Formats: sequence, structure tokens, C-alpha cells
Amino acid sequence: MILNWNGKSYLEQFLPSVLATGYPNLRVIVADNASTDDSIRFLKAQYPQVDILELDRNYGFARGYNEALKNLQSEYYLLLNSDVEVTPGWLQPMVDLLEQNTSFAACQPRILSYHHRELFEYAGGAGGWIDSFGYPFARGRVFDICETDKGQFNDTIPVFWASGAAMLIRSGAYHQVGGFDDYFFAHQEEIDLCWRLQRCGKKVFCCPSSVVYHVGGGTLPKGNSRKTFLNFRNNQILLAKNLPWYEMIWKIPFRILLDQVSALKGLFGGDVGYFIAIFKAHLGLLDWILLQHKTRLCCPRKPLHSLPGVYHGNIVWQHFIKKKSTFREVVTLKN
Repeated sequence: MILNWNGKSYLEQFLPSVLATGYPNLRVIVADNASTDDSIRFLKAQYPQVDILELDRNYGFARGYNEALKNLQSEYYLLLNSDVEVTPGWLQPMVDLLEQNTSFAACQPRILSYHHRELFEYAGGAGGWIDSFGYPFARGRVFDICETDKGQFNDTIPVFWASGAAMLIRSGAYHQVGGFDDYFFAHQEEIDLCWRLQRCGKKVFCCPSSVVYHVGGGTLPKGNSRKTFLNFRNNQILLAKNLPWYEMIWKIPFRILLDQVSALKGLFGGDVGYFIAIFKAHLGLLDWILLQHKTRLCCPRKPLHSLPGVYHGNIVWQHFIKKKSTFREVVTLKN
């Protein structure tokens, strides 16, 4: 399923590669988040073989998928951004991986940059990790630095999170944990989803034998204050939702402190919008706490360090203070 919002140009460019996937039992659906461009007219005219699900308003990434998948009957859901070019035969290895064990709930392909095809792409690389304080990064991407793909991450291993840009997930597992959290709207909802899957004993993988190319930043480009707000707010919320209480009571205040340092750095650097976005993000966390926008999940919270794909340290310290810029420079220090 491709979730679309005003992405006619991306559909025009990348939908042919999806339709050429070659997987024998693939149903292609475009769920449209009330686009105001002519996406729907284009699809009906050019791709009658594609099923179209028109949503009544823009629900964002999280609720958009939840609404679209409510009544869809399928063993697996393939969630794919409209700005992704897939390669021939990319889907079969991911299906084969999940077929190996029922505890394997979700996986992502190796995600490379569409514009710089030798580099890993920001949104997922070769599988998502997280540090002890909730900072996400990926094999092949540390903060804004994306590595050249030299085959260093060609191993199929469990990771902490799979990218929402290209994710294959068991439908039963998706609904068991309640799908994406509607409150997130967009950004880091896939990390929250994968964390909840692991709380329920499921595993998340990267399948590097499958390769796609992602444009990235098509809806909310880098530097957008709305994107900054969502990333900082949602990151705090996923900690509050999933950390055990004995980790939460000190890690969240520490993270708020680090966020404020980042906000002040932005302010002194002349980026007032960045400063305001982080301030609003912390108010958003308070709103979530007070209004109890919580996804109920019976699976117990587990110590973060007990899960795969967790760096047992602070990636901020390693990257910004000790100047470590690649995944293996960071992770091999302590893990």
C-alpha cells in the first residue's frame, strides 16, 4: 500500500517500478490522504489496475495507514512511500525472511539514496537502531551523516526498528499491537510500532538482499519547523509509552535537558523556528500526558538494553563530542 498526499509527480515517476515488482500475489493500493492535486485523476486515467482508497481528509502518515488498513484482508501489509524506487525482485526476499519464523513480524529492505545511489538513505539505512536515551540512528546513518554502501551491512540481522518508508509487516502483528499511534501524525511512528512489537515477543529485521532507493523529505523537507516539532515530540512520547518506569523517571528529564541544549544552540545560531519547535514539542509531551493519549498494550515493558538494536551508550556524546561519524565507530565502542 502506498499512502499518498499530493504526490502525483512521485506516483508518475515511481509507480511503474512497483508494478514491475514481479511478485505473484501483489495487490497495489494507493490510499489517498485527501490530496488537492490531481493524483486521483492521474491514477484512474493511467493505472486502472491500481486500487484507489480515497480518505476523507489528510490523516497524516500514522492514522492514514490505520484508516486504510482497517478492512484490508491480507497476510502481509507492504507499506511503501510514494517517493521510493524499488528494484526487480525486491519483495520476495523479505517475504521469504518473514516466512522463516512466526516471531519475525516486520522487516525493511536496504534503503539507499535515490539522488546519491552509493549512499545509504537517512530514513532507515540498513536497519534502525536506538541508543539508551532514545536517539534513533541506523546502520549506515548517524545523525545527518550517511555512509557509502560498501557491503558492510549485508548481514540479515534483527534491528530495533524498520523504516516506514518501506516496511513489510504481518497483518496480525500490526493489529495485535494497535497499528501506528494516531497521535504521532507523522515521524517516528514506525519506531514506536516496532518497539511495541518487541514488547510482545516479536522480532524486526533488515533484509539487505532487498534494495530500494528513497528520495526522502518529499512531504516535510529537512529544516521544516513542523518536522522538527513532530520529531522531538514523538520521540519523547515513544519513551513515555514504552520505557519501564524505573528508566523513564530519569531518562525523560535528561532527554528534555539535552533537547533544550539543542534548542539553545539553534537559537544562538539564528534558527528561531528550531528553538520554538522544540519548546512546542515539550508542551506536546505534556498535552499527551495530561490528556492520556495512550495506546493500550497488554505486553509488558522491557528494559531497553534487553532488546536488539540498542546501543548501550549516548550517541550524542559519541558523535558531537568524540566526533564518531559511522555506525561501526559508535557501536563497537561499547557493544
